[in-house]
Amino acid sequence: MADSNYPKCQKKIDPHFGTKAIHVGQNPDQWSFKDVVPPISLTTTYKQYGPNDHAGFEYSRCGNPTRKVLQNCIASLDAGKHCLTFASGLAATTAVVQLLQAGDHILCGDDMYGGTNRYFSKIASKFNVKFTMTDMTNDKNIAKLILPETKLVWMESPTNPCMRVVDLESISTIVHNIRKDIIVVVDNTFQTPYFQRPLELGADVVLYSLSKYMNGHSDVIMGALVVNDTELFDRLAYIQNCKYLHSYKLIRFDIML
Repeated sequence: MADSNYPKCQKKIDPHFGTKAIHVGQNPDQWSFKDVVPPISLTTTYKQYGPNDHAGFEYSRCGNPTRKVLQNCIASLDAGKHCLTFASGLAATTAVVQLLQAGDHILCGDDMYGGTNRYFSKIASKFNVKFTMTDMTNDKNIAKLILPETKLVWMESPTNPCMRVVDLESISTIVHNIRKDIIVVVDNTFQTPYFQRPLELGADVVLYSLSKYMNGHSDVIMGALVVNDTELFDRLAYIQNCKYLHSYKLIRFDIML
């Protein structure tokens, strides 16, 4: 006899982290053949019925079904709405910094990943993007270092390589109380969303080198950004692909400018 309580089990519940990690984005109903394991999309180009008239994908640089599964899963683990994946963590870093203009300022930690440090000091600085390094473990430093031209506050916790712990929630609150337009970025590579979810602590962007702890098998180079704000997501998606991934619709370049 069927258990009379069975229908009660159908209520929607928030799945645990492990359940999200292996199921989110992988609903078989999204595939024409109801694949239980998401298929790997190897095509570069998708059929279009007419100009900008397609079934959701047109060119794999702009998005493909396999990448969408991964992005949906990563976003869910971070309690975020949107995720973009990149060829590396530094590619994701580059996309975030390209939100800035010449003369803008970044406030960042004095102990951070060497690749990020080199990108700020050797590359971004050539385009007159300024930056200030400080000890992020002392949140009393933060308010006095925010300048009128500050547009990004960049943190890691724990830091790489010295493993200093930063109070992400305190600094996010301080920064947003000064100006809400300053984008708070947290490189969460060392902690992963299993141990720390910066969006829940007030950050605007969470960055990952998926090559490290998230993958953990020394066989993948990849990066990711997770955000909640759709407008910010669209700006980052435009930088990545010159189109809005959120809508998967082509946006004319002159309109975006």
